[in-house]
Amino acid sequence: MEYDEKLARFRQVHVNPFNKQLGPWQHEQGPGKEALQVASEEALPELPPGEPEFRCPERVMDLGLSEDHFARPVGLFPASDTQQLRRAIQECKQAILELPERSEEQEDAVLRLIHLRLKLQELKDPSEDEPNIRVLLEHRFYKEKSKSVKQTCDKCHTVIWGLIQTWYTCTGCYYRCHSKCLNLISKPCVRSKVSHQAEYELNICPEAGLDSQDYRCAECRAPISLRGVPSEARQCDYTGQYYCSHCHWNDLAVIPARVVHNWDFEPRKVSRGSMRYLALMVSRPVLRLREINPLLFNYVEELVEIRLRQDILLMKPYFITCREAMAARLLLQLQDRQHFVENDEMYSVQDLLDAHTGRLGCSLAETHTLFAKHIKLDCERCQAKGFVCELCREGDVLFPFDSHTSVCADCSAVFHRDCYYDNSTTCPRCARLTLRKQSLRQEPGPDVDA
Repeated sequence: MEYDEKLARFRQVHVNPFNKQLGPWQHEQGPGKEALQVASEEALPELPPGEPEFRCPERVMDLGLSEDHFARPVGLFPASDTQQLRRAIQECKQAILELPERSEEQEDAVLRLIHLRLKLQELKDPSEDEPNIRVLLEHRFYKEKSKSVKQTCDKCHTVIWGLIQTWYTCTGCYYRCHSKCLNLISKPCVRSKVSHQAEYELNICPEAGLDSQDYRCAECRAPISLRGVPSEARQCDYTGQYYCSHCHWNDLAVIPARVVHNWDFEPRKVSRGSMRYLALMVSRPVLRLREINPLLFNYVEELVEIRLRQDILLMKPYFITCREAMAARLLLQLQDRQHFVENDEMYSVQDLLDAHTGRLGCSLAETHTLFAKHIKLDCERCQAKGFVCELCREGDVLFPFDSHTSVCADCSAVFHRDCYYDNSTTCPRCARLTLRKQSLRQEPGPDVDA
């Protein structure tokens, strides 16, 4: 306590030149908190006799001499290496915890902490010239120019500060990382797997057990356990395997196996690699529903509505041979689903998602109406390619995509559905072709001797 009192008196004498002598009322104070408080105040000069004295005990005249000019202003950091910056960050954290909550001092300390961390990141990742394109493990990384978008590095799992850091994005699988993390990447590009092996795991969560993985992450081989020591084991609902917290971020995705077997579209937790793979495969038509689960069409009404794609396949020959349709590019109405004009068996997960929400049925109905209008009303060439029922020879011109017609599987002739099934004989056109072939076989060949 005596040392503090001497220090206060020393500051009073040497720092404030206007108050070099203590008044008699100050010497009467004994050592203690009151003496220290009085010693720290500034004494006003004596006034000449006859003039009133104005003294405010609560507020002392501020001449700017009591300000600590040796304090570091916010934003200026003398630390030149990462070790000093880390020490300053720890001190700033401790100060934030000790200061009153929601006070101006705490807000200034938080602002200082942010500046310190940005300075530390700048020293770790200096802004140097980096190539625009880097190729690593079949990744094709492209240098990003955006400075305002905040992303997360897939390698070190920290925030990418675009204002002061250089970062890259893979154009194939959208893997993002710092420039300093490029050489540490061990995961190959998922797009290479999609291009070489474009197929789904159609078993629902094929779990083999954590012991089959030797209690290690299925991707990075880090030690994991269900108790979370040393790292938490997280299961991927798509592969059924267990991953560490660095390879499994609890991302949600629709599982194709649950869709084709149970018509279940609830998102499940998957690993980062599975999420990228499913995102790249979502629009690829690789599912043969009739082979995988043929009973699905009997119980799901949404799949019955998208059978209009069979009619679109029957309309395709009309458009290929029609100049007006080719000039209008009608088939480009299905440019997002090119497999709909190639076959009626293959489906993508995106097709099933749109069918579940009802968007695919509405889109196909509009496209079907547009195509039928061109063939039956707008184009005379397409109208001339219609059929007349050869069984009843009555009614309007028939087309194979009409709902009340039937098409012969052998000769592609079109009949009324009622006429075709009521007639016990075979197709008339097929019968004529059969008779013609028999007559050609019975005709005698040319005489060789003659």
